[in-house]
Amino acid sequence: MTGSWGWDLLMGLAVALLITWLALIGTLAIVRPRADLLREALRLLPDVLRLVRRLAADPDLPRGVRVRLALLLAYLALPLDVVPDFIPILGYADDAIIVTAVLRSVVRRAGLQAIRRHWPGTDDGFAAVVRLTGLDKPPTTA
Repeated sequence: MTGSWGWDLLMGLAVALLITWLALIGTLAIVRPRADLLREALRLLPDVLRLVRRLAADPDLPRGVRVRLALLLAYLALPLDVVPDFIPILGYADDAIIVTAVLRSVVRRAGLQAIRRHWPGTDDGFAAVVRLTGLDKPPTTA
């Protein structure tokens, strides 16, 4: 295209990244959480952040779990997201999806008891987090 393999490679990577990002945005637009579900998740956000911080600091949890949680906290603290937060609904949906995935992985490694032990909010809030993350459903086997 440009005659230089370096520029062609760079342009190809940029186009591939853009197409991947657009596919992610399209997928989030299709499977975005219902408005009431997202509202409930945002209401629980302060308790979830305290939960993640407490879990990341727990020396009884496996190191891999604590590293995942620390990376999650860093991702949430960074101003750059996969989908910027100023985009209505989708901006916060990517954060909710990532938090859900990390919490599910923590439960698989450390157990739901660890989440319960460190939960800083009410029992109703804990039940809502369990429901929102799908932790109340038995794992499916392939």
